[in-house]
Amino acid sequence: MPSTRTLGRIAAALAVTALGAAALTACGGDSGSGGNQAAASSMYTWISNENDRAQWQAFIDAAKKTDPSFNLTLEGPSFQDYWTKVKTRLSSANAPCIITTQAARTQELKDLLTPLDDLAKKNNVDISQYNKAMIDGMTVDGQLRALPYDAEPLVLYYNKDLFTAAGLKQPGTDYTTSQFVSDAKALTKGGVNGLAVPPGFGAGPGLALGFANGSAPVKDGNLDLTNPGLVKSQQFAFDLSAKDKVAQAPQASDASDVAEQAFMSGQAAMIMDGPWVYDMLTTKTKGKVGIAVIPSDSGQSIGMIQGSGFGISASCPDKDAAFKNIMKITTPEVIGAVGASRGTVPAIESSVKDWAGTKPASDVNVVQALLKTGRPLITTPNWNQVETLFTQYSGEGFRGTQTAQQIFSTITNSAQ
Repeated sequence: MPSTRTLGRIAAALAVTALGAAALTACGGDSGSGGNQAAASSMYTWISNENDRAQWQAFIDAAKKTDPSFNLTLEGPSFQDYWTKVKTRLSSANAPCIITTQAARTQELKDLLTPLDDLAKKNNVDISQYNKAMIDGMTVDGQLRALPYDAEPLVLYYNKDLFTAAGLKQPGTDYTTSQFVSDAKALTKGGVNGLAVPPGFGAGPGLALGFANGSAPVKDGNLDLTNPGLVKSQQFAFDLSAKDKVAQAPQASDASDVAEQAFMSGQAAMIMDGPWVYDMLTTKTKGKVGIAVIPSDSGQSIGMIQGSGFGISASCPDKDAAFKNIMKITTPEVIGAVGASRGTVPAIESSVKDWAGTKPASDVNVVQALLKTGRPLITTPNWNQVETLFTQYSGEGFRGTQTAQQIFSTITNSAQ
């Protein structure tokens, strides 16, 4: 799902601009102005393709079951363009009131987003029902800026058939980095790599491994790339290609799905990715697929939680009406229905069962374990520059000509 895909990987996603329009229907609010009501029932979001549009429509359709008159007008560019174009769109006349954001990007959009604490209190919204990591990610300067709809920990997908053929035990809710490397080496043969690695920092294994071991790239709102834990995890990731030879170094020009295609074709035995591609990877891969926690030194992995939510633009003329509309698409029933139909892991714990459905218990256990330990991926306003610089220099890390310490130091000194 592009709404919650890893930042680095999505940056190379389809850049097809899609503008959508649904029938306008006023949905609550006290304003007598038709324009205000129209804005309050309009949403600006990322629409890279029809899959995105179908996801947003799933929220609308689920809300209609309780309120048949409910509707939202949808508009927006591709995910790649969203983070710059949203600022321009919200400064124009007749701007939509509802906008989407990721927990990882809420810092970047904080000036565009209305604090929701008072509106939530006024409307008796129980914030405690939402995943705590996502609420933390949606909170900036002590103020809640959006209500989350999903909470998705990065997981390790693995090809069960390849593990069985190599005589390896299948991983699950505990998986050490030493066992992971041993397995990857045993799986790397006959044109198959142990791990497929996508380009980018957010999408690559280093950041996920850092989180699994308790390290994060941001501390107290500032970049903290050179902390020892993150440096160690990123070096471990570089060494998978440079020294261990169990992964192909990604190319900066790789499309977002190159690594996924390698996994699905059986050319790679493992890949780190989000639950948003669970249906695709489990149904289109050559061989049976399972999921495990991201490897950690202890085997007890801390989840890197990513997800998105709905906020209200600071310029919205009828914030009460807009918030009532957000309430309608963030109920346990709606979030659960979208999780069941679209595969997003609900941000409300009571709705996770809807996502689980008929999935194997072992897979559900992995996601639930990571949700319990998870922390949000929180970035900085200059994160796009961090991603760009990492993509520029990471090839040297994967080839072994620069260390993680050197590359992170360069990025820290260059990012403004």
